Amino acid sequence: MNQSIEQDAESLVSLLRGYRRVVVAFSGGVDSSVVAMACQRANLEYTCAVTAQSPSVPAWQLDTAVNVAAEIGIPHRVVLTDELENFDYQRNDSNRCFYCKDTLYASISELIDKVVDAQTDEVTVVSGTNHDDLGDHRPGITAGNRRKVVAPLATLGFGKAKVRDLARHFGLSNHDLPAAPCLASRIAYGVEVTRQRLWQIEQGESWLRTHGVSECRVRLHHDELARIEVPPNLLKSVLELESQGQLVNQFKQFGFNFVTLDLEGFQSGKLNRTLVPIELPKPRMERKRDVD
Repeated sequence: MNQSIEQDAESLVSLLRGYRRVVVAFSGGVDSSVVAMACQRANLEYTCAVTAQSPSVPAWQLDTAVNVAAEIGIPHRVVLTDELENFDYQRNDSNRCFYCKDTLYASISELIDKVVDAQTDEVTVVSGTNHDDLGDHRPGITAGNRRKVVAPLATLGFGKAKVRDLARHFGLSNHDLPAAPCLASRIAYGVEVTRQRLWQIEQGESWLRTHGVSECRVRLHHDELARIEVPPNLLKSVLELESQGQLVNQFKQFGFNFVTLDLEGFQSGKLNRTLVPIELPKPRMERKRDVD
């Protein structure tokens, strides 16, 4: 057994033992799965994993979350989130992720109020944010910080590679699952987020996967242009699909007007190249009440 990874696993479990009651913001991805497994091993007084269900979450991802939670053995709840009703989210500026995560954490807080007696003991919400995430444009992390969400992986300095090692160490079936950010992250900044567009993206990526393109992103730009990103070794597979006269016609049926293939290949967060930073709103200060 790798002693180093065993020590890292124990460090994570020990950190989580410092909390009596924990709710994990659980996407079913590798990061949050590692945190959920560590919570289970910590034998806390209360542990629960909570997953969002919304048009921005692909159906396969929700299914994965349900299956992995059952594999871990952690109690699991699914909450409906309504970020699409938020104009700040719909307009899709560079802080879209802030409004999405803030909605998720608000929904988790409402759930905690319903199922846990938070008056008798504090409940801590933990996320799967890892140390590498801190170096990217992640307004969702700001939302978590404002809601006092704990990020144990980042706290311990565990990056993406370390987290995958921990997932293998824990025997998680999703240890090699590619990163899968929400569908809205595929929409170019400034293009409104709508249910229709989220559906188009989900259908496009699902179609590609069922035709042998295992890793892909369908980016949606102005004028309903689809820009397909795949790793360089899969570019030929996409071109072959089109040579058979399938891809473009199918994507037009999904509602895209134009279909392009990005010859640079897949790169996570590529849309961030066009970012124009926008200051987030200040947190609202609660007025102190006079006490007699």
